[in-house]
Amino acid sequence: MRESDVQNSIRLALNPYATVFRANVGKVRMKDGRYFDTGLPSGFCDLFGFRKSDGKIFFIEVKNEKGKLRDVQKHFINKMQEQGAIAGVARSPEDAIRIVEEKE
Repeated sequence: MRESDVQNSIRLALNPYATVFRANVGKVRMKDGRYFDTGLPSGFCDLFGFRKSDGKIFFIEVKNEKGKLRDVQKHFINKMQEQGAIAGVARSPEDAIRIVEEKE
């Protein structure tokens, strides 16, 4: 399954639990040859949002069954967790729900 398919299924599954945003990151080459960078930090997770129950923020890196985390993604997840946010890697909607429902 493609990561985009996993991501879409996760977004739908999280709807009852959270408000979810998709982070579009990357660079685009403009007509004049310059590159435009979206400005999000390196390693920023694919999905982020807040729980409907208490407003706690979460970050979810989406991977398919074969996807591997890059070091910069591991670092971002660890930093968010150190700051008290919920953060993790989801390979399925069930993984994402477990991450978002995490208790303190």
